[in-house]
Amino acid sequence: MTQPVHIRRATGSPPTIASVDLECLPLLASALVAAERGWPVIPLHPGSKRPAGHAERACPSTGRCTNGHRTPEERATTDPDLIHAAWAHRPYNVGIATGPAGLLVIDLDPVKAEEPEGAPDGATSLQALCERAGQVLPDTYRVRTARGEHLYFTAPPGVRLKCSVDRLGPHIDTRAWGGYVVAPGSTTPDGAYEVAHDAPVAELPTWLAALLTEPDRPAPVAVRVHDGTLAARTALERECAVVAATSEGGPNGRNNTLHRSACKVARFVAWGDIPRHVVEQAIQGAGEATGLPPAECRTTIRSAMDWVIAHATPREAA
Repeated sequence: MTQPVHIRRATGSPPTIASVDLECLPLLASALVAAERGWPVIPLHPGSKRPAGHAERACPSTGRCTNGHRTPEERATTDPDLIHAAWAHRPYNVGIATGPAGLLVIDLDPVKAEEPEGAPDGATSLQALCERAGQVLPDTYRVRTARGEHLYFTAPPGVRLKCSVDRLGPHIDTRAWGGYVVAPGSTTPDGAYEVAHDAPVAELPTWLAALLTEPDRPAPVAVRVHDGTLAARTALERECAVVAATSEGGPNGRNNTLHRSACKVARFVAWGDIPRHVVEQAIQGAGEATGLPPAECRTTIRSAMDWVIAHATPREAA
């Protein structure tokens, strides 16, 4: 159902009348509230945590991507006109691009079903971390997620913190540059995201910032491969060097480059020119050298290898 409703466009601005589907109104309001805080937002598929829009591998290189694929982080906006256009007629969930928003969000997750009884969840791990450090977290804005809780902090100035997985402890992830969080008002099959504590966003404690600051990366070591044909070995060594030289974020960032390079070498595996485990081990090392978490490297490499090998035509594989 669509009817005229009052939409608050920006802080201090008078309300305007616009045509909005009623089921979209709460999510539109959530996106506008985040934008008023200075937090750029992106639309997520309705009922999902996945960003709406095309993936890099399916980029048409037209429109806003004419000069190269734009990631969800790069598409995030606080422009009320763009937000209204996106959310007025489809109930997109709302994502907050944490890096551009100047946020570091601690994501506390539950224990997985396959883990042993008594394993700590994210909240327990964070409490233990604070006790070991002899610190207490400041009061801050909190969001109850579908499976846990988000703790919002302002990122320290002059430091470009990255996302992390389990770096602070089991089931404690962080979202900063290169990531996003689902905003309150959104709903997934696991449940709703709601404000649990509407306090001002506190500064990230310096002791936590220190734990999340990555040390300088050592210079990448050239990979030398001894298995496979000369062409396959050369291709693998070249792609490992490409991966190891990448930096965070963007269309040419670490994860995207890792995926592309794994795809390029996977064809030699499909042709029988080099063992799969040799390729995976070498590219895994190159990916980890960039600072990517080992689990993320494995997932990206496995996805690329599986797809290329499964789709190799008989003529290519011959």
